[in-house]
Amino acid sequence: LDFCVVTMVDGKGSTPQDTGSRMIISLDDLLFGTIGGGKIEAQCIKTARELLNDKSADKKFFKWNLQKDIGMTCGGEVSMFFEAHRSVHKWNIVIFGAGHVSQELTRTLTRIECEITVIDHRSEWLEKLEDNIHKIKLETPKDYVDKLNENDFVILMTMGHSTDLPILSEILKHKKLDYLGVIGSVSKRNVIEKELTEVGIDSKDFICPIGLDIGSNSPSEIAISVTAQLLKYRDLVTP
Repeated sequence: LDFCVVTMVDGKGSTPQDTGSRMIISLDDLLFGTIGGGKIEAQCIKTARELLNDKSADKKFFKWNLQKDIGMTCGGEVSMFFEAHRSVHKWNIVIFGAGHVSQELTRTLTRIECEITVIDHRSEWLEKLEDNIHKIKLETPKDYVDKLNENDFVILMTMGHSTDLPILSEILKHKKLDYLGVIGSVSKRNVIEKELTEVGIDSKDFICPIGLDIGSNSPSEIAISVTAQLLKYRDLVTP
C-alpha cells in the first residue's frame, strides 16, 4: 500500500492543530490522524495524493498562510512536511528450463536484485542451480502457467522447440506479461508463429530471439546479452 505521512512541523499564530500533529493518507482514504480538519486538511489530502502520483519525488515541504493560501479565517501560518512511502515490488524472473544457458543466466541474475524461479522436469539439472534460486520440478511445466503474475518476466529455454511451444501457447492464451521471451533464432520464431496460427492463437506478443544483439553464442555471453535486455525492459515498466 502506498501512503503519505503528513506532519505539521511548525505553526505560528492561530492554527487548527498543534505542531507535531500527523496524519496518514493513501490514494483512496485518510488512514490515520488529523492536522486540524476543514480546508487545511482537505489541502493536505490533495497535496499528499499529488505526491503519491508523482513518482519523481518522495518528500515535499510547504509553508502556507492559512488565510492567503488556504482561504481560512485563521490568521496563522503552518509548515507541512509530506513524505511518500511506496510499496517495493519484487522483480520476479521465471525461467522454464534449467539447461546450460539457464545455468549461466541464473548465475548472472543472482548478482542483481531479483527473485528467480526455475521450472524443469529434470532433478539433476535443478540441483546444479545455486541455492538462492527457487527450484520447481514439474513433469508438465506448462502447469505452472496459472501461477504467473502479469508483472513477471518469463523466459522459455527448455530442451527445444517442442517443449517450449506448449508453455508459450498456454501463456498467450491466458496471460499478459511484462516480458515474455523464447530462446532461439529468427527461423525458430517463424516456425512458432506458423504453429500458433494453426492452433488458433493470434497473439504474437513474445520476444524471439531474446537478448541484445551483442556477443557470441556461448552460454556465458548469451546470459549477459539476455540480462541486459531484461534490465532494459525492467526500466521501461518500473516507475
